[in-house]
Amino acid sequence: MTETTTAAARQALGAYGEAVAARHLVGQGMVLLERNWRCDEGEIDLVLRDGSTLVVCEVKTRTSLQAGTPHEAITDAKLGRLQRLAERWATDRGVRPDDTRVDLVAVLRPRRGPAVVDHVRGLV
Repeated sequence: MTETTTAAARQALGAYGEAVAARHLVGQGMVLLERNWRCDEGEIDLVLRDGSTLVVCEVKTRTSLQAGTPHEAITDAKLGRLQRLAERWATDRGVRPDDTRVDLVAVLRPRRGPAVVDHVRGLV
């Protein structure tokens, strides 16, 4: 596989995981506000509202656990950046949520069968 093919496959897997995560979260009653919001400080995969709480959701998608779990990819530095991005998003959109939360949706896409979704609420 070439580097370009690998990058395209990784991007497609990420898009798949984000779509699965968005469907799951909306199915849980959240309102999807934005996907893949970017600024000069980074990117938020999914921005949602859960009641009066602004939820910034990081989506990690894997085809196996060979390289570790999606949960292990969330470092303290990543959490800090996601908190800053949540504040930036709210400021840019003129939104004043009652509370802000960072969630993780880990999506495991096995070779066969449906994706396995693990939603971890309130990493921060």
